[in-house]
Amino acid sequence: MSNLNVVALTGRLTADPELRHTQSDLAVCSFSLAVDGIKKDSPADFIDCTAWRQTAEFVSRYFDKGSMIAIQGHLHTDTYTDKDGNKRKKTEVVVDNVSFCGSKGNSSSSSPAPQKSAKQAKPEYSKGKDSGGFESLPDDSDLPF
Repeated sequence: MSNLNVVALTGRLTADPELRHTQSDLAVCSFSLAVDGIKKDSPADFIDCTAWRQTAEFVSRYFDKGSMIAIQGHLHTDTYTDKDGNKRKKTEVVVDNVSFCGSKGNSSSSSPAPQKSAKQAKPEYSKGKDSGGFESLPDDSDLPF
């Protein structure tokens, strides 16, 4: 029997994504996702997420606080000792694929939210299998903004 570890979520970023680079210049992006509860009156869950390489750069470039995003990835749990010597555990979603779900101002109303910047008109991005595990980002030089 094989193990299954797949997570698929939609929600809004609680803050701008934080892009960093490792000492070996590997891009890593951390962000928190607010996901509505299953029941209408239940509170939102706040999920820590981490994306790597081109996915990290993509999230950092095209998403900001309040953006609606759909992610697919897997759960990862890390144990560590904090500065006070206490053992801690952190669980996060390691993001493999992302896509856009709507603009920041999108709500249940029928009128579309105005686009504020080039960050709003974005293609879907996911890891590809033919080019070393990643597809290249589309050339946006012909976009009208």
